Amino acid sequence: MQSRYKKITVKVGSNVLAKADGTLNVARIAHLVDQIARLHKNGVEVVLVSSGAVAAGRAVMNETKKSDAVSQRQLWAALGQVKLISRYSDFFHEEGLTCAQVLTTKENFSSRGHYLNMKNCITTLLENKVIPIVNENDTISVTELMFTDNDELSGLIASMVDSEALIILSNIDGVYTAHPNSAGAELIESIEINDKGPQNAISTERSDFGRGGMLTKFRIAKKVASDGIGVHVANGTRPDVLIDLLDTSKNLKHTFFVPNEKPSSGVKKWIGYSDGFAKGQVQVNEGAANALLSDKAVSLLPVGIVKIDSEFKKGDLIRIIDCNGEFIGMGKASYSADKIDKEKQSEKQKPVVHYDYLYIENKTNGIK
Repeated sequence: MQSRYKKITVKVGSNVLAKADGTLNVARIAHLVDQIARLHKNGVEVVLVSSGAVAAGRAVMNETKKSDAVSQRQLWAALGQVKLISRYSDFFHEEGLTCAQVLTTKENFSSRGHYLNMKNCITTLLENKVIPIVNENDTISVTELMFTDNDELSGLIASMVDSEALIILSNIDGVYTAHPNSAGAELIESIEINDKGPQNAISTERSDFGRGGMLTKFRIAKKVASDGIGVHVANGTRPDVLIDLLDTSKNLKHTFFVPNEKPSSGVKKWIGYSDGFAKGQVQVNEGAANALLSDKAVSLLPVGIVKIDSEFKKGDLIRIIDCNGEFIGMGKASYSADKIDKEKQSEKQKPVVHYDYLYIENKTNGIK
C-alpha cells in the first residue's frame, strides 16, 4: 500500500466505539487496532485520540446513587477508562505493539511550558514506536475547563505534533448539504477554508454519548486545515476505513478539508488553541482590523487600539476584537495594558503584540 501520509492523528468518537446500550463494541475496537497496526507496520506514525471512557463506564455501573451530572461523569470516566485502555492494550499486544495512555485536561495547555511538555511526551512515545492513546481526563475535568469534546482535543494534538493529517471517525460518511436523513442530502467531498455554506446546513444534533456533533467537527476541521493540516471526516463504522482512506489507489467517499498552504508556526498554533486562557481583551479600530486581516505580516500597534476591555500584564494572552465585537485573533502581550497610552505618544511605537506571537482568525480568508 502506498500511503498518502507518514504521520497522522486519528480521532474516534464514542458513537463509533460504543453500542446503543452504552457497552463497548469490542469487535470494532479490535478492527481499529488492526488497521492502526497495519499502518504502523507500513511506516505510518499514528496518534490515537479515543473517546469511549464515559460510555464504557455507564455499562459497568449504569445505576448510580443520586448525584449531579459532573460527579456522575467523573464516576463513569474513572470506571470506563480502565476498561477502555485495557482493551486497547490487549489488542495492540496481539499485534506485537505497545500502546500508552496519555490523559490530559484543557488546563494542561494553559501555558507554553505545559504545551511543550505534552508535545515532548507524545514525540518520545512515537520515537520509541509506542502508540499514544490520548483522552481528556474527565475524572478531574469540570465544565468550565473541559474541551468542547475530543474533536477539539484531537485538533490541538494534530497541530501540536505536526501531523500531516487529522482523521475524524464518526458514524456517518462526512459533512452533508443537509441532515443526512433528509431527502436529497448529499455528501460534500471537499471543503475549502473559505467555504461558509456547509456550516449553515449542518445539524446541531449531538451524538448519544459524545458532547459534540458535526457542527463542532466542522469548526475544528476548518481551524486545523488553516494550520496546514488536511482533515478527513469519515465513517468509522466502515470496514478498513483507515486503510482505504490512506491508500493512494483508492477513493473512499468522505469529506476532506483542504489544508492551507501556509501553516502557522509552533508558537502561533499554541496561541490559536488557547482562547480560553486569555487574561485580557482589546478592541481595535477599522484600520487596525483591516491590517491584521490582510495578507501582510503586521503586528498590533498601540495606535490601533481604541478600548481596553480587560487589563493584562506583560506575557499574558489577550483576545483581539473589532469595534463590532467580532473576534479577530489572539496574541501574547509585549507589555502591560497600563503602558499602552504612553506608548501611543512614541514616534516609534513598540507593538502591543508582535507578529511572531499573533494568531489571526480570518473569517473570510482563513487563518494566517
